[in-house]
Amino acid sequence: MISPFEIVLRLVLGGILGGVVGFEREQHNRPAGFRTHILVCVGATLIMLVSIYTFTGPEGEISRGADTARIAAQVVSGVGFLGAGTILRQGSTIRGLTTAASLWVVAGIGLAVGGGFYLGAFTATAVVMVSLYILGNVERFLAQKRRLKELWVRVIDRPGQLAKISSLIAERNVNIHKVEMTEPEYMEGYQVKAIDITLLLKVPTRLDDNEFLSAIMEMEGVLELSWEGKNVNEG
Repeated sequence: MISPFEIVLRLVLGGILGGVVGFEREQHNRPAGFRTHILVCVGATLIMLVSIYTFTGPEGEISRGADTARIAAQVVSGVGFLGAGTILRQGSTIRGLTTAASLWVVAGIGLAVGGGFYLGAFTATAVVMVSLYILGNVERFLAQKRRLKELWVRVIDRPGQLAKISSLIAERNVNIHKVEMTEPEYMEGYQVKAIDITLLLKVPTRLDDNEFLSAIMEMEGVLELSWEGKNVNEG
C-alpha cells in the first residue's frame, strides 16, 4: 500500500512539474497557462494513484488480473478534448498546437509521477523545457531567416481587388508565395458583401511594416487587416 507521505509527495511533485511547463506557456500569454498545466498534471497524478490504490490488496500487492492502467488510460482521451480548446484557426494559420501538445505531455508526466516513475517524469519535463525555450528560439530564428509572414485582408467584393493589393505588394519588392480567397459573404456589420484574402508573403529585411500595412489599409474597399494573426485596425 502506498504510504500517505508518498501520496502527498507525488501530488505535490506533479503540481511542481506541471507548473514548470505552465510557467513558460503563461509567459507567452497562451490560452492554457500556469494554473491549467498544474491542474492537468495534478489531476493525472491523482487518477494514476486512484487507479493503483483501487487494485491494490491489503498486503500492498497488485491484485492478480488487475489492470491498473484501465482508469489512467482515460486521461489521454480526456486531455485531448481539453487541448482541442486551445487550438484556434485564423485564416490559413492554426495556432495553439504547441499548447495543446504541452497539455498532453503534462498529463503524461502526471501519470508517470503518480506511478512512481520519477526518472521518466523529470526527464520528460527537462526535454519539454528544452523544446519550449531553446528550440522555440531556433524556430523563430529560422522563420526570420525565411522572412515568411501572413497577411489577411477583408475587402469589399469588387472586381480587381486582389490585383490592386498584389500590385501594391509588388511595388515594395514583396514576393507572394501563396494566396487563398473565400467565397463572397454578406457582412451584416458593414452592410456589404466581402471576401477574405490570405497571402503568405516573403518580405525583404528592410520592409517598413507600419508603412506597408498603412498603405494597404488606406486602399479603397479594405475593411479589416491582420498581420501575422494580429488585427491592425478596421477601415
